[in-house]
Amino acid sequence: MKLLQWADGFRRLGVWANADYPHDAKRARDYGAGGIGLCRTEHMFFEAERLPLVQKLIMTNEPTERREALDALLPFQRQDFVGIFDAMDGLPVIIRLIDPPLHEFLPGFEQLMRELTDSKIRMLHARNLQEIDELLHKIEEDERVLKRVETLREANPMLGLRGVRLGIIMPELTQMQVRAIFEAACHCANHGVDVHPEIMIPLTAHVNELITQRKALETVAKEVMEEQGMTIDYKFGTMIEVPRAALTADELAEHAEFFSFGTNDLTQTTYGISRDDAEKGFLIDYIEQGILPENPFESIDEKGMAKLMRTAVDLGRKTRPDLEVGICGEHGGDPKSIAVCHKLGLNYVSCSPFRVPIARLAAAQVALKERSEESRRIEPAGPKSAPPLT
Repeated sequence: MKLLQWADGFRRLGVWANADYPHDAKRARDYGAGGIGLCRTEHMFFEAERLPLVQKLIMTNEPTERREALDALLPFQRQDFVGIFDAMDGLPVIIRLIDPPLHEFLPGFEQLMRELTDSKIRMLHARNLQEIDELLHKIEEDERVLKRVETLREANPMLGLRGVRLGIIMPELTQMQVRAIFEAACHCANHGVDVHPEIMIPLTAHVNELITQRKALETVAKEVMEEQGMTIDYKFGTMIEVPRAALTADELAEHAEFFSFGTNDLTQTTYGISRDDAEKGFLIDYIEQGILPENPFESIDEKGMAKLMRTAVDLGRKTRPDLEVGICGEHGGDPKSIAVCHKLGLNYVSCSPFRVPIARLAAAQVALKERSEESRRIEPAGPKSAPPLT
């Protein structure tokens, strides 16, 4: 503990944590995190009592049924945020709005096909009318879900309808999330908790996406604060996950008060490779053969991706000098990547709660190394040695 306290006195880089639930947030704070750099709201949707509501939202085309599903999800989301704000009293909490494509909340296409085939085979061997009726009902339901899965299915889903794109196409979903965030923030503030919510819009590639989504969401934030008769200190920001966002960061910074590099996706889009496929396939051969010096998903690629990050930081702060910038991908707990972030002048790195102590030490080490190198550069030359006696 004393070592970490000593390290904190030297590091310039903040160390925050990725936490999706209140118990994660408490653990992060116990390990010394200075805030939550990433709260992934979609993880909350996979809970047993919530997933059917999310599936109802996805399956229906009826506005009334969609509203019912969202109204039922709202208190769940609100309670999650109450717990996280309470655990992080006085510290910033960055909450990422829903990011993955909708098909991830439904059964897989292959799974549904297997179940459908199995039900049809069982129909051939049904022993009574009740069993036939049950199987017919299941087949009908599976076919309905399969039809919806086929509609949502994409060849490259991680490059498809997700993140800010989903928020624009289905604004009521992200508006519900923002209402839950601000209702929770107001509730906590009324109970003496110092709350600092920061709402993060993912996968932005064009400034007009950010303008459109922020406008819809900020309307809800102001509605809630007016209803509650109070003002909450908040920020809206975006994730930098695609090269175009980095290259147009000056435009984005006009409408974002903070940036967070989603380094997992930024690595994928910079290299043009799928992490899920590459890490268990050709990337292994590339590293073994020395084609790549290391796995770019484990340590930030200094010669490639770090240049994009530098561009985004410089452009963003040219527009907004006080722009808060951090990273929230898995690189946030990697000492080599932490050194890169220090050099880039980021405000913080965010990592798993369990890696917070490692990140604190790594941030101190790079700061001390920089200080040592600066001292050597400015150290005056000593007196020249006398020539040897002859």
